[in-house]
Amino acid sequence: MADGGSNPGRVPLRADALGQLPEGVVRPVYDRGKLTPGIVHIGLGNFHRAHQAWYIHRLMQQGKAMDWAIIGAGVRPADAAQRDRLLAQDCLTTLIELDPTGKSAEVTGAMIDFLPVEPDNAALIAQMADTAIRIVSLTVTEGGYYRDPATGGFDATHPDMLHDAAHPDTPRTAFGAMIAALRKRRDAGQGPFTGQSCDNLQGNGDVLRQTVVSLARLSDPELAAWIDSECTFPNAMVDCIVPATGPSEIALARGFGIGDAAPVTHENFRQWVMEDDFCAGRPPWEDVGVTFTDDVHAFETMKIRILNGGHQVIAVPAEILGLATIADAMAHPLIRAFLRKVVTDEIAPHVAPVPGKTPQAYLDLIDRRFSNPEIRDTTRRVAFDGSSRQPGFLFPSIRACLASGIAPSGLALASALWARYCLGIREDGSTVEPNDPNWDMLRQTARQARDNPVAWLALQSVYGDLGSEPAFADLFADWLRALHADGVEATLKRYLGQ
Repeated sequence: MADGGSNPGRVPLRADALGQLPEGVVRPVYDRGKLTPGIVHIGLGNFHRAHQAWYIHRLMQQGKAMDWAIIGAGVRPADAAQRDRLLAQDCLTTLIELDPTGKSAEVTGAMIDFLPVEPDNAALIAQMADTAIRIVSLTVTEGGYYRDPATGGFDATHPDMLHDAAHPDTPRTAFGAMIAALRKRRDAGQGPFTGQSCDNLQGNGDVLRQTVVSLARLSDPELAAWIDSECTFPNAMVDCIVPATGPSEIALARGFGIGDAAPVTHENFRQWVMEDDFCAGRPPWEDVGVTFTDDVHAFETMKIRILNGGHQVIAVPAEILGLATIADAMAHPLIRAFLRKVVTDEIAPHVAPVPGKTPQAYLDLIDRRFSNPEIRDTTRRVAFDGSSRQPGFLFPSIRACLASGIAPSGLALASALWARYCLGIREDGSTVEPNDPNWDMLRQTARQARDNPVAWLALQSVYGDLGSEPAFADLFADWLRALHADGVEATLKRYLGQ
C-alpha cells in the first residue's frame, strides 16, 4: 500500500506516461489500445468512476471484458468541463482509497472516450444507436428521473418531458436520447440495449423503465411498447461513499506523484447487488465481487433505509451546527446517539435481514464507515436535495412505523430538522447557501413554519398525504417548535432522554 505525501515528483496523468508513475501506484496492465466499447455511461461523476468503472477495470486487469469499455456522456452544459478534464488525461482516473490504516492509489483505464456535450444530444444518440453498445447506464441523482416526489409516478408535466415529447429527434434529456437511439435501432432491425440505473433508488431499474417508457409513450406509443417488451432494466443496489473532488483531493493525488485534474477519493468498501437481467449480454461482474440475486429489494431496503436514511438523519443537524463532514457529525455524541436510536427503534424493525447481515449488524457497519476520519464527505453534500432524499430515504420508514403502530418520533424529528435547516441560517448565524433545487420555495415555507408547522407539512410535492397523518404530523409539529425554542442540541437530548 502506497501512502501519499512522500513523492516530490509529479507525473501528468496520460496514457503515454503510465510507465512513469511512482512505484506502489497500481496502473492498468491491459492494452487500452485493444479495448472496444460496450457501455455508454451518462452522468460521469465521481461515483461512477469509483464504482461501476472500477468493476470493469478490475475485470480488464484479469484480461476479461475487453469489449466492455466505457464511453462517457453528459447532457448538462456543466458536463462539458468534466469532458475537457478527462479527455486531457486520456480518460484515465486516479482512485485514492481512504482507509484509516493508510491510503493507496490506483489508476483505472476502463473509460476510453467522452462524447461531445450537445443541446440536441446528437453524438450521444448516434453512439447509443451503435449495436456495439449493449448497456446504457446512468448516474443522474435520485431526483433526476422526472418523478412526482409525492406519488413516485412519472411527471409528464415537467417542461423537459414536454420538450422531449414534442421534439423526439432533438431531446434535451438522457431519457429522450435513449428513446431516440432505441428508435434508430428498432427501425434498422437491430436489437435493444439494457438500461442500467446506478442511482440510489428503491427499484432503480423499475424507475428507469417507468421514465423511459412513459416518455416514449407521449410521442410514439408503438415504440414505447417495443421498449417495454424488448429492453431490460435490472434493479440494483450500489454502495460506496465517494466524496466530491476539490483542491484537497487534487493535492492528495499530487502527494502520490500524480498530476490528475479530476481524481476520486473513496472509502475502503464497495458493494453492488443486481438482478441478472441483461437483454444484450453483460460483463462477468461476478468474477470481481458483484452479487447477482432475484431479491435485490431486500438489499436495497437495508441500504437505502439505514445507510441513505441514516445519512439524512445525521447530515442535517450537523449542518445546522456547523459541522463540516460526516465524520465530524459522528464524533458529536448527540448526533451519533440520535442515529443509533432512530435506526434501532424506528428503521431496523421494518428491514429484513439479507444473507450474512442483520439490520443491527448493518447499522454497526455504517457506524464505522461514517466515522472514518479519512473520508472528507461533507455534510452539505449529503444534505443536498432534501426534497428528493427525504421522501426517498426516510418516508418509507415513517410509513412503515405508522402501519405497524410504532410512533415515528425520531423520524419526525429528522424531518423537523430538515425544515429548520431550510431556514437557511445555522445556529451560529452563518448562512446556508442554497442546497436544494427548490431552495427558494423551501426557505419561504420554512419561515412560515416557524409559527405554523402545518405550513411545512402542506408541501404536497414532498409529503403527499403523509403530512396529514396525525400520528406523524403532531410529532413533527412538537419537534419543530422545540427546535426553534431550544435549539438542536437541547432537542436531541430530549429525544434521547438525557
